[in-house]
Amino acid sequence: MKRRTVLTTALLGAVAGPALTAGTARAADPGPSVTQSGTTQLDSQALYFVSYDGLVNNNSFQKNGLLTHRGYQYAAWYTADRSAVVARRALGATTWSKITLAHKLKSSDSHNVISLGVSRTDGRLHLNMDSHSDGFFYVKSVAGLLDNAASTAWTSAVFGSVQTSLDGLALTTQFTYPQFVATPAGGLQLSYRVGVSGNGRNALAEYNGSAWTALGEWSASTGTYTSAHGSSTARNMYLHGIDYDTNGRLHSFFTWREQNAAVMCNAGGITNHDTGYVYSTDRGRSWRNDAGTLVGTTGSSDTVAVTDAGLVVDSLDPDHSLMNQESQATDSAGLPHAIISYVPGRFGQCTTNYVTDRAANGRAFHLRKNASGGWTKTEIPIALNSSQRTRLVLDRYDNAYAILPFGRIAGASKSSGHTDWRLLFDGSGLNAFGEVVIDETRVPQDGILSVMYQEKSSGTTPSALRVIDFRLPA
Repeated sequence: MKRRTVLTTALLGAVAGPALTAGTARAADPGPSVTQSGTTQLDSQALYFVSYDGLVNNNSFQKNGLLTHRGYQYAAWYTADRSAVVARRALGATTWSKITLAHKLKSSDSHNVISLGVSRTDGRLHLNMDSHSDGFFYVKSVAGLLDNAASTAWTSAVFGSVQTSLDGLALTTQFTYPQFVATPAGGLQLSYRVGVSGNGRNALAEYNGSAWTALGEWSASTGTYTSAHGSSTARNMYLHGIDYDTNGRLHSFFTWREQNAAVMCNAGGITNHDTGYVYSTDRGRSWRNDAGTLVGTTGSSDTVAVTDAGLVVDSLDPDHSLMNQESQATDSAGLPHAIISYVPGRFGQCTTNYVTDRAANGRAFHLRKNASGGWTKTEIPIALNSSQRTRLVLDRYDNAYAILPFGRIAGASKSSGHTDWRLLFDGSGLNAFGEVVIDETRVPQDGILSVMYQEKSSGTTPSALRVIDFRLPA
């Protein structure tokens, strides 16, 4: 189990041509389209500073900075005085009702995002915020808030006190990247990293409607990875997401980041390499590779490691500035899709400055499992012009949408095998900084794509934070 290999069935060319293996849509199914249906302002003076080439209110890996539940949409951010704010609106409303929480962002670190989660079993809204390899802050609403939103006043009284544990459950002193995941049965899980960049492990906690339980770590930081340049004995697994499909299977794409820069051709690059994939059929208690082989058990000594066989579904060395924490989704058949991005080999085989090189030559790719069980990858033929991440959304017809930096939207139809990517919205007039936050929960509920973005500013001058809505095919 501990031999590193690339799935022989998953070997891919740089770019796939038109594919028949992605499934065939009915002739009547529409292709991808977006129609702008409105824009609302969350905050005219949202906190603004750039760190790690990003904004704390608009890191696309947030899950979720924006979500919809039972006719209301919820958002969270930091305002100009660094206070954490949570807001809601009835769907279709043009104004948001806001609550300022009793917490202020402790440091100017764009990774210290706010993530929202919903536990359907008791109708609570949960928030986890303000951590990057240190302690986190957690607050939850009263029970039933989300089930009775129209009849419950939106005031600070609906939230409990801000905690530094999950109702008394202490997880780790090196906590990063909270992602709430709603389970098919109505519970709630929290995905997070233990440790630091280049030497960390992924872990899960679970809420059953009355208490939190730590399930434990499920990825390993140990083992030896060797590139053409050198070796590394420590790393962390960066998730592109962690999501349940309609059948209750839990999916996760990832990339590895090595601790030792010796694995790169140049120290100005980034040590990310390979796109991997695992899934779980028991709510994250155990993990299997694409072939179905058990590769790790959560909370045990045998967790998913870089040396496990069959993890890699798209092989790439550390010399192309592969981005971590990009995006993923599952289609109506439960097949996993991901967006990955890097500098293709046609622009050279050694990036020397990952920010500059990605902005100049980075491209996003749509990687997906097809109906025959193989993997297909298609380049999205739109220059990134940014070092930042792209989000993926699938509509009710399984058309794919890539929400690129600056709020641009590209689409590809299922009927083409997701090969006919084209620009649908060019972002004109948004003045968006770069990465955007997507309401991934709203699309299946009413076919609306909501995009939260912050306007460009300079230095630490606050700027407007907005949500723009697009109708997808009905």
